[in-house]
Amino acid sequence: MNVPQSPPHYVYEYKVHDGHTGDVKSHQETREGDAAIILFGLFALAVAVPVHYQEYDHSDEHKDYYSPPHYVYEYKVHDGHTGDVKSHQETREGDTVKGVYMQHQPDGTILEVHYTADKHNGYNAVVKKLGESIHPQHYHTEHQEPHHHY
Repeated sequence: MNVPQSPPHYVYEYKVHDGHTGDVKSHQETREGDAAIILFGLFALAVAVPVHYQEYDHSDEHKDYYSPPHYVYEYKVHDGHTGDVKSHQETREGDTVKGVYMQHQPDGTILEVHYTADKHNGYNAVVKKLGESIHPQHYHTEHQEPHHHY
């Protein structure tokens, strides 16, 4: 049996911009069939300046350089060959995470999960099943005992 194959296709991207550490970079990749396009960037700032050393009085003062975490994350899969269809999106702002993921089920429905998580309420999810279940029709055949003729 000759099964047609769909060409591979995806889009992938991430970006980092950390003002505290100066870490700035990105990566983007796209594939359509046998062609892949890859773009990436790495940004660095180097400054040549004379260094002057000074003596400082040491104190017990502690400086906290904490910066609340923030990110956005997303991926999608749509594979026509295997039927795998799913997606996931998530954001974080400080100690609060919010997201949604969806997956197409074998019975034709879509499983959708919306969730939040934080240090006060913990992890909470709302699960929905969208669409109507479709089950293949099965035919019953009766089993007959063999007749022996002697």
